[in-house]
Amino acid sequence: MSSASDEPQGQLVTIVEDDAAIAEGLALNLRLQGFRTEEVGDGETARTRIEEGRPDLVLLDISLPKQSGIWVLERLREAANHVPVIVLSARQDEFDKVAALRLGADDYVTKPFALAELLARVAALLRRARLHLPAQGATADAPGSDARKSDILFGDVVINLDTRTVVRAGQPVKLTHASSSCWSFLGEAAAASTPARNWCARYGG
Repeated sequence: MSSASDEPQGQLVTIVEDDAAIAEGLALNLRLQGFRTEEVGDGETARTRIEEGRPDLVLLDISLPKQSGIWVLERLREAANHVPVIVLSARQDEFDKVAALRLGADDYVTKPFALAELLARVAALLRRARLHLPAQGATADAPGSDARKSDILFGDVVINLDTRTVVRAGQPVKLTHASSSCWSFLGEAAAASTPARNWCARYGG
């Protein structure tokens, strides 16, 4: 495990990857973008470092020594740690992707990946987190949290159920009345795990 970069400024990205060449390459390019970085090579250490270091974002490989990335993600979410997580995996199995997303991963990137695209995903996810998520560790009753209770987040899309507005990648999306209702229902369905049959019953699909 390498220590965090000495740069005092910039958001901290923890890279959980057992391939040293990939981890070092990611760290170098993130630092060139102004981020601080920390590299961790196994699942057990990653869980501890993420809980103690409170990074702004985690790049998390699935196949790790000691404990898998899925295990790390599950432990974090069980502890109500909602740090943004982008899962990196050489596996293209749909089961792994679905499992990671259901456990609370914010994005999933399959190796080999285009570096420019990954950096763009990191920037977009951090931008969304700054705009729409309460500070890590805040509770539902904490000051300033009420305004976010009606927000539904998935991918880079944020739906506000109260105002029936949609923001994608930090930019407002213009909606017609009908599409506003559809987006609102999709948000409610996502929040309550509404079965697809309810969509059909409501919209005649």
